[in-house]
Amino acid sequence: MTVTLPTPAAPLKIGTRGSPLALAQAYETRSRLMTAFDLPEDVFEIVTISTRGDRVQDRSLRELGGKGLFSKEIEEFLLTGEIDIAVHSTKDMSVMQPKGLILDTYLPRENPFDAFITLDGKALADLPLGAVVGSSSLRRKAQLLNKRPDLTVVEFRGSVQTRLQKLEEGVAEATFLAMAGLNRLGYDHVPRRAVTAEEMLPAVAQGAISIERREDDATVAKMLSALHDVKTGQAMACERAFLAKLDGSCQTPIAGLAEVEGGTIRLRGEILRTDGSESLTDDMSGAVEDAAAMGVEMATKLLERAGTGFFDWK
Repeated sequence: MTVTLPTPAAPLKIGTRGSPLALAQAYETRSRLMTAFDLPEDVFEIVTISTRGDRVQDRSLRELGGKGLFSKEIEEFLLTGEIDIAVHSTKDMSVMQPKGLILDTYLPRENPFDAFITLDGKALADLPLGAVVGSSSLRRKAQLLNKRPDLTVVEFRGSVQTRLQKLEEGVAEATFLAMAGLNRLGYDHVPRRAVTAEEMLPAVAQGAISIERREDDATVAKMLSALHDVKTGQAMACERAFLAKLDGSCQTPIAGLAEVEGGTIRLRGEILRTDGSESLTDDMSGAVEDAAAMGVEMATKLLERAGTGFFDWK
């Protein structure tokens, strides 16, 4: 198939949220397309789209309805042809795409782990009894309270920059950010302590950029195939199948990490009660060809162990 490359007269429109991190991810996508097809920057147009998750900052993600808050409006632009591709943080994406859209391109995954942030570089264990930690993530809140039930967790929504500012203003003594976001923004100056998988598993798909397209756009499909990272795609197939079986949203504390080594994939998963009072974990390895099936199998086992009402709000 011959690929019709974009031109200044008919640029490829890349849809994204308007936060600095979302724009950095869109710029990375543009840069990779420029390199892959030897194209100048002016044949691409970055289109910033306001999403409900960005507009409404005074309520928690759980109250607003969970996943889809950062993608619905962007997907509408994609379906109407106002943009050609959409760049997303995969962890914010629903496991089901709207009819006519497909999510099948992943850039190489960045560091998937969390960073523990304090102004003075303290570790979690160094926080005094009753210390205040800011987080808008139900998963992080449950994991934190599971380890330190004495801590107080307050809502901490907004961009990376907003959350760092809240920390400086004393709203909380500590917070969590994704290592991937800090790395993509070049925030080497921010004091942090990397959180290992043994300490706290990350959100499903954290650190992975996904590119969504119209299912019937063969030209764009061909272009995006040049960017797709197979190893990340295998990990996402496993993690997102795990999430889908658990019916995961921003209203359920779920963590998971799949790692590919050669022909083998290892999945570690965790589900927690919303108040952090109980955590169930599992660890499985298998062939990469069975990535999605492994995700489903682990989720099924964890749900059986959890029983009815495990995710009920407390």
